[in-house]
Amino acid sequence: MPNLTVARRRNVLALHRRFLEGAIAAGLPAKGLDQAFARKIEISPSMWSQIKSSRPIGDTLARQIERHCEVETGWLDEEDRASEVPDAAEERFIAAARGAWRQANAKGKKELSGWLKQRAHGAGEEPPA
Repeated sequence: MPNLTVARRRNVLALHRRFLEGAIAAGLPAKGLDQAFARKIEISPSMWSQIKSSRPIGDTLARQIERHCEVETGWLDEEDRASEVPDAAEERFIAAARGAWRQANAKGKKELSGWLKQRAHGAGEEPPA
């Protein structure tokens, strides 16, 4: 059974990081983003500061955060969910890859797919067919 306090803190910090990256990518100034995140999840900036450092996140607050961050109920409670939160750079890459794929003909799609498979499996390894 995961340590709920640690899992919730790690996961909420990942959601916070996603929020910050999205806001900065949108051109918002970094100053005041902690307060903006606190508003988004409907808590005071002071409580957010306490959560970031040591305050445990109770069940009611966990469900509130999940709802406002648009993740499924119970998401904060699970270990290793933080690694599932994409960052802004990953989202831009996925959008660019999707655009390239949609504009490519059959030969281009095959080349894109082959290139990605090579990189995903290391330069020296043969990708699966």
